[in-house]
Amino acid sequence: MRNFKINLVMATALLLTILGCGGGGGTPAPTQGNWKEKSDFEGVTRSGAVAFVISDFAYVGTGHDGKKRLRDFWRYDRKRNTWDKMADFPGEARNAAVAFVAAGKGYVGTGYDGDKQLKDFWEYDPAMNKWKPISDFPGAARLGALAFSLNDEGYVGTGNDGGRNLKDFYKFNPSSGSWKKVASMGGSKRQGAFHFVIGGKAYVGGGLHNGRHKEDFWEYDPAKDLWSEKNDLNKKNSGSRDILRQYASSFSIKGAGYLTLGKRSGTLLDTWKYDPAKDEWKKATAFEGIAREQAVSFTIEDLGYITTGRNINTRFDDIWVFNPSEKFNKDD
Repeated sequence: MRNFKINLVMATALLLTILGCGGGGGTPAPTQGNWKEKSDFEGVTRSGAVAFVISDFAYVGTGHDGKKRLRDFWRYDRKRNTWDKMADFPGEARNAAVAFVAAGKGYVGTGYDGDKQLKDFWEYDPAMNKWKPISDFPGAARLGALAFSLNDEGYVGTGNDGGRNLKDFYKFNPSSGSWKKVASMGGSKRQGAFHFVIGGKAYVGGGLHNGRHKEDFWEYDPAKDLWSEKNDLNKKNSGSRDILRQYASSFSIKGAGYLTLGKRSGTLLDTWKYDPAKDEWKKATAFEGIAREQAVSFTIEDLGYITTGRNINTRFDDIWVFNPSEKFNKDD
């Protein structure tokens, strides 16, 4: 009996180590940046949610709690470190949707309702706290796509339509309320890719296609409607393939892109900084919470935020802020 108890304790300790470390390594090394935990997301734990930022407020909603898909939306006030309940999303409950901001309004669409992929889109007015439908996304219904904002217009592309991965992209003009096909992304089709916007250009990479984590990395210039290939994710890093992943979290701060979390062979903790001028990646301080995928991320006033997500069947509601200007502090 005594040996059984010892083995049980050791097994429990090993499980906690796996959950805490994922594929990204152990305790964060004292590199660039510092993570701090803030006030928990006030909705239920979830993964595959969406987030967007308007006037220094972050809006987080939809997703999957492990049993059902969700429609609730919450607003995070960074200055007060509090959450407020907002109007529910009026479309079908869903996860793996996308969101972007254009002309001061939030837009949410695509995703999966548990039965089918979706292509409807909705506009959120923060002043009125109201939603209204807009024109459906013109491409195939999909999940696991990505969206970003450039020049007050929204861009949506990649993802999976239920039978195949995609690489097409469409632009939404909030003035006309219309969609337009733009240049498809270069390289591979994919779902679960990451992106960030720096200097009026979007950067897209990672994700999964044909059972492989994609190495190619691309820059999109909206003025030229042109995708340009950058260094592969496994170059300029001593041959490291550690950057490769799916359903990661990413954001941009002061002209640099940051990538963290996600999944490869397991869930990850490591954080990477991208310098667009040098087209290279360097390690930053690893995420200090539990490794996870399918979390949401956003930037407010030169700080990066991450909340929700899942590790196997465990879903989360903690929120963490990353300050690249601070030194790592294990005790804060």
